[in-house]
Amino acid sequence: MIPNNKPVSSNQKAQTLKDLPLLKSKEKVLLLLRYLVLVSATILFMLPLVWTISGSLKPSSEIFTVPIKWIPSAFQWENYVNMFTAFPMVRYALNSMIIVFFNILLVTISSFVVAYGFARFHHPLNGPLFLVVLATMMIPEQVTLVPQFLMFSWLGWVNTYLPLIVPSAFGAAFNIFLMRQFILTIPRELDESAYIDGCHSFQILTKIIAPLCLPIIVTVGIFTFNFHWNDFLGPLIYLSDPNLFPLQLGLYSLDGERQGITDYGLLFAASVTALIPPLVLFAFLQKHIMSGIKLGGSVKG
Repeated sequence: MIPNNKPVSSNQKAQTLKDLPLLKSKEKVLLLLRYLVLVSATILFMLPLVWTISGSLKPSSEIFTVPIKWIPSAFQWENYVNMFTAFPMVRYALNSMIIVFFNILLVTISSFVVAYGFARFHHPLNGPLFLVVLATMMIPEQVTLVPQFLMFSWLGWVNTYLPLIVPSAFGAAFNIFLMRQFILTIPRELDESAYIDGCHSFQILTKIIAPLCLPIIVTVGIFTFNFHWNDFLGPLIYLSDPNLFPLQLGLYSLDGERQGITDYGLLFAASVTALIPPLVLFAFLQKHIMSGIKLGGSVKG
């Protein structure tokens, strides 16, 4: 390698200029192949979404035609209007918002407090307990379904929102791991300075650590929103009253409703509408997501 401050001889310069076109050609080919792979994968993964959007603008008779007719012969824009009168979409959406709001509130606070304890307090059992928390991520959700249902049934919580909300008050292992790793990047000197100024642990947590952890808190909130907004299994197990159905379970119950006749155009329009809140949330907060999952980053300021 030629040092930057060393003058380049005429022979060396000629060799460099001679190799440059070849290197650029290789880079162009690799870049072109990379783009081809990315574009092909993007199109492949986007096809179900495009088919759903296309189906939401068709009459039911055109949705399942073979070969697939991607562009409707006549756009049925009224599907997006009629779904609000044919389905209780507003009630389903409000039910989902209630579940999502309390889950975000509880899981964010509880996971953050537990992560702060693991990151800042020294105890002989700190390491083993953290390993136990991580080990819970390896347990499949299906394994605990029956014991949880029996316990909540014994408590009389079935057909209420409590089984879908209360477990979030005990944190989530993955969120605790993310937050602990982020807190570890914050210099301990900030805590020590605050102790010298007379702050206790709770004040350090709320006035120093929490503002610096805003990116990871937002990231955990978005992950929680996305999971519970799209959750289908939990409401299916614990809810039987249609008035309590969240959006995903409500859409499922509409399939085959009204004497076995399903208007798939309306159903597809409702499905596309249910996708809008997560997409809008991700579009506005993607900057916080990227900075939140950058665990090795340093804290500035």
